[in-house]
Amino acid sequence: MNKTIIVSNRLPLQVIIHQNTLKIIPSVGGLATGMKSVHAEGNGIWVGWSGIPEEELSTELSEKVAKEIRKEKCVSVPLTLDDVEEYYEGFSNKALWPLFHYFMEYTGFEEHEWEAYKRVNQKFAEIVLENIDDGDTVWVHDYQLLLLPQLIKDKKPNITIGFFLHIPFPSYEIFRTFPWRKEILSGMLGADLIGFHTYDYERHFLSSVKRILRLDAHFNQISYHDRLIKVDSFPMGIDYDKFYNAALEHSSNSKEKSELYRRLHEHISEDKKLILSIDRMDYTKGIPNRIKAFEYFLHKFPEYKEKVRLVMLAVPSRSNVTQYKKLKRETDELVGRINGKFATVSWTPIWYFYRSMPFDKLIDLYISSDVALITPLRDGMNLVAKEYVATRINNDGVLILSEMAGASLEMNEALIINPNSFEDFANNLKRALTMPLKDQKSRMKFLQKRLKRYNVEKWAKEFLKSLEETNELKSNIITKKLLGEYENNLVNDFNKKKKKLLLLDYDGTLIGFKDNPQDAEPDDELYNILDKLQEKEDTSLVLVSGRDKETFKKWFGHKQYTLITDHGVWLYQNNEWTALERPKTDWMQSIKPILETFVDRTPGTFIETKKYSLAWHYRMTDPELAKIRTIELNTVLTSMVANNDLSILKGNKVIEIKSSNVNKGRAVSRYLMQQDYDFITVIGDDWTDEYMFEEAPDWAYTIKVGFTKTKAMYQIKDPEQVRQLLNKLI
Repeated sequence: MNKTIIVSNRLPLQVIIHQNTLKIIPSVGGLATGMKSVHAEGNGIWVGWSGIPEEELSTELSEKVAKEIRKEKCVSVPLTLDDVEEYYEGFSNKALWPLFHYFMEYTGFEEHEWEAYKRVNQKFAEIVLENIDDGDTVWVHDYQLLLLPQLIKDKKPNITIGFFLHIPFPSYEIFRTFPWRKEILSGMLGADLIGFHTYDYERHFLSSVKRILRLDAHFNQISYHDRLIKVDSFPMGIDYDKFYNAALEHSSNSKEKSELYRRLHEHISEDKKLILSIDRMDYTKGIPNRIKAFEYFLHKFPEYKEKVRLVMLAVPSRSNVTQYKKLKRETDELVGRINGKFATVSWTPIWYFYRSMPFDKLIDLYISSDVALITPLRDGMNLVAKEYVATRINNDGVLILSEMAGASLEMNEALIINPNSFEDFANNLKRALTMPLKDQKSRMKFLQKRLKRYNVEKWAKEFLKSLEETNELKSNIITKKLLGEYENNLVNDFNKKKKKLLLLDYDGTLIGFKDNPQDAEPDDELYNILDKLQEKEDTSLVLVSGRDKETFKKWFGHKQYTLITDHGVWLYQNNEWTALERPKTDWMQSIKPILETFVDRTPGTFIETKKYSLAWHYRMTDPELAKIRTIELNTVLTSMVANNDLSILKGNKVIEIKSSNVNKGRAVSRYLMQQDYDFITVIGDDWTDEYMFEEAPDWAYTIKVGFTKTKAMYQIKDPEQVRQLLNKLI
């Protein structure tokens, strides 16, 4: 039975060892809750770190821990103290975390921490590979494991892999500063489906892929080697029923109210309100900003002194990291200063707790607060905002939410604010405190209905459903690669036949693309392959290219190959050049100024002037700008070419204008009339080669280089594989 392997930095459990006794406690975090049903199904497993460094475990205890963890359908990745310090506390939280949250001033790039990050990702890969079987699905989670998808795909190319990032993905301008940006993107692209909380993060990722790796992305799909990768957004939910039912129980159980609940309600009345703030102690949460904004509110609206109280819970996080120590000290000082400034004998403006709280007390805080103040400076999603809404069983209360939190995009009924604007903060806090109950209920009902419907379990199911659809799409794409039996059939056929013809495109087929087309001259290996094919008995070799006659004369004039240049204008055969077409060129003087204008407006582009055509190359320009300019240029040219009997050819990062009666298909058709061949193979990579595929007989081997839509019978990955195939024919 196929299984799902979940992979995250930590396992969904706590391992407690006391006096050589072992205790396993399930975690109650958002991810653990969301993946509970996925993990429980079938024989699936969860791979992650147990939380205990290897140095703290004897051999006997290590085996015992592994055995007990295995009972929970989990497998632990062995990490040392150095691993934890350099990979997790170091690279993950000193480089990736601040950079992805736009805190570049806190970002550090250390080579040894990058090496540790690679090393630990490899450790995770080894454990996954030890437990994987054909047909399994792997779901990798979060920023600590960005390299893992490709490490698994390298060893198991047919395994279906999903990846979900739980934090923001930054804009291209931020991400491009990252020294190992290509490696990170390549690692993520090992997945078949890449998920983010919001469309903004998805858009930023696609932009970086296009601009850094120069890959083609159409809508939300990326063509990468021989694969199609889907990118989509899946806003993570919460266990809505758990929070709603807990709030219902706490509110209805009048006899057993907790001490915290009773103390909180001593300070609540018609004219006295509690404002709740809950966060991890992290600089992304904007806690000092929030305290200063609350101070501004008390100054601007002094009538609320002794009428409101800010209950601030800050959960300790990474307390041994310098930046977090500074944040804790700043928060302590701000709370002390403001309380000292505004407090009266009977009123303290801020109740500040620096600790973790059990679930029951969190519920008491939620149900006792009139307003929830969730104002991070940057947050991937923020589930606290959703938890507060779920506990409002009477549909009252107001949520004030930062527009910088991913949750703001799906919680429009909250009061959305800019966390950096004290004026915005103060005005919306007053609005929340004075909002009529009818308005509160209307907003809260909409929020609750949405959160109940799209809960954390639905989130997990939606992702896995999309991953399954991606896998089906991959299976249904007609992509017959020249591997296995197909390649063997071709080679065997070639060896048996008596009159053989090879029609080969040049750029993108026999040699990879270069930024400057003139740098793509043949290398010694290519000359050697073509020479040997030319020498084979009863074999005709023809290079069919859009290259101009002069370039091919320089590169191949000393050889005996047959050449067709300029998309089919010239034929070189038996040391003689013959014109197949007589195209006009007078149109070039009116078209070239238009192309020059686009070159001026589009940095990185240039014009290649051939004898019978003009080519506008945009390989070196920004992909997103190129997308806009190609649409513009195509629009401008369309009306002109129709009146001048011209065609627009859209090649690989190039737009070429030439006479309509010239194409490779016409030239190949004429060449095929010269002799009767019993074996024909046509290989090409772009739109201009589709004409050749159309003219070839139905029984011919037509091969497209690359994995885009084609009329060719078969497809192959890249020029390197083309050369491997030709070597087999030799």
